Amino acid sequence: MADLSQIVKAYDVRGVVPDQWDEATAELFGAAFVHVTGASALVVGHDMRPSSPGLVRAFGRGAAGQGADVTEIGLCSTDELYFASGKLGLPGAMFTASHNPARYNGIKMCRAGAAPVGEETGLAQIRSLVERWSDSGGAPASDKPQGTVTQRDMLAEYAEHLHSLVDLSHIRRLKVVVDAGNGMGGLTVPFVLAGLPLELHDLYFELDGTFPNHEANPLDPKNIVDLQRRVREVGADLGLAFDGDADRCFVVDENGDPVPPSAIAALVASRELAKAPGSTVIHNLITSWSVPEVIRESGGQPVRTRVGHSFIKQEMARTGAIFGGEHSAHYYFRDFWNADTGMLAALHVLAALGGQDGPLSRLVAHYDRYASSGEINSTVEDQFNRTAAVKAAFAGRENVTMDELDGLTVTGVNWWFNLRPSNTEPLLRLNVEARDAATVERVRDEVLAIVRAEGERTLTV
Repeated sequence: MADLSQIVKAYDVRGVVPDQWDEATAELFGAAFVHVTGASALVVGHDMRPSSPGLVRAFGRGAAGQGADVTEIGLCSTDELYFASGKLGLPGAMFTASHNPARYNGIKMCRAGAAPVGEETGLAQIRSLVERWSDSGGAPASDKPQGTVTQRDMLAEYAEHLHSLVDLSHIRRLKVVVDAGNGMGGLTVPFVLAGLPLELHDLYFELDGTFPNHEANPLDPKNIVDLQRRVREVGADLGLAFDGDADRCFVVDENGDPVPPSAIAALVASRELAKAPGSTVIHNLITSWSVPEVIRESGGQPVRTRVGHSFIKQEMARTGAIFGGEHSAHYYFRDFWNADTGMLAALHVLAALGGQDGPLSRLVAHYDRYASSGEINSTVEDQFNRTAAVKAAFAGRENVTMDELDGLTVTGVNWWFNLRPSNTEPLLRLNVEARDAATVERVRDEVLAIVRAEGERTLTV
C-alpha cells in the first residue's frame, strides 16, 4: 500500500515508481478523480518516462470503471494537456514528474477548463478516497455503465491555438538553439515552430525519459551549459531550454547569458498589455521589482500573490488578469484558460526579438533592472525558529517593512528579501534583490548568517 503522505504534494502527486506508487495506485487515483470532480468524461496525457504509459492506462481503467469516458491524447507536454482540457471542456490528468529524475512520475490534475486541482481544491479529497479504498481492497463498483477509452491527437490543434495568439509571420529570420533535454519539447517544439522564419538548431530532441544527457531542469545552471555553448558556437540570436514536461521555458541571450525569468515575465506582460491596456497582471512575491514597474509603465495593474500555480490561477480567475508570471519561469495566460505555457512565452520572446533589429541582450536590459542573489537553499530542521530569528533581527529597523504573505518578506529602501520554507523538504529558500550587487551580497550574508547560525548543512543553487 502506497504511503500517500509521501507522494501527494500541495499541487500534484509525485513519487518514485514502483517504490512509492504503482499502477494499482494509479487506478485508484483514476476512480477517485471521477468521484471528486463528478466527471462523466475526462482527458489524459503523459510524458516520455518509461513508467508513464502503464500508469495512464491504469488511471483510465479506474476512471472508466466509475462510468467516465476517457480521451487519451498520448505523448504531450503539460500545457498541451491544459489546452485539451480547455478546448474540450473536460477535467484532465497529466502523467509527468516534470524535471525530477527518471524513476519519478506523478499526476497533475485539473477540472474542466484547466482549473487547478490542488490540496484545497480537491486533491485532499482524492487522497482520502485512495487511502480508504486501499484499506478496503479497491474502489467500490459503480452503478453506471463502463466508460469508453478512445485516442485523439491534439498536437495540431494545440499549435494552431498558439499561433492564433502570437503573430510571427513578419519577424526577421532568427537563428535559435533549443535544448529539449530529451523531454516533451522534443515533440512539441518542431511542430509549433515549423514554417516560421527560424533557423532551428536542436539539442536532445530524442524523447528519452532516462535523461541520458542532463536533467531536464533548466533552473539548475549546470543543465544549460550545453545550450550556452551551442548558442555561442553557431552565433545564434537566442537559446531556449524546456523542462521535462515542457511547461516551462528558459531563455539565454546571444552571448549565452541566462535571461532572468522575471525579465521575460515583464517583457511578456508589456506585450499582453499592449493588446488590452489597463488589464490586471499577476506576479508572485519573488519576481523582481522590475515586473510591477513595467506593468504600471505599460498601463496595467499589478497584483502580488503567493508562489505556486494554484494561487496564481485563482487570482487570475478572480481578477480577470490577462497574464501572470513567476520567478520559476511559469507563465500564465488568460487566452490559455489561465494555465501556464512555456511555449507561448517563447513565441512572445521570438516575436519581440524578431520585430526589431537589436540583440536580445539589449532588448531585455529594459526589463532586467536590479541585482539579485538567485534562490539560495539552506537545509534547516527548525524552519520556524530560524525564520523567527531573522524576523527579530530586522524588526524595528528604520525604513524597513515586513509581511508574511508567503514566508517572510523584508523590504528596505533599496533592497528586499524573501525567506520561505519548502513545502516538501527541510529547506529555507532565500531570494534577495537590490539596486546593486554589493547590497545584495551584504543582505544575503546577514540573513544566511542567522539562518545557518547553528551549523546546518547548506545547499546553494
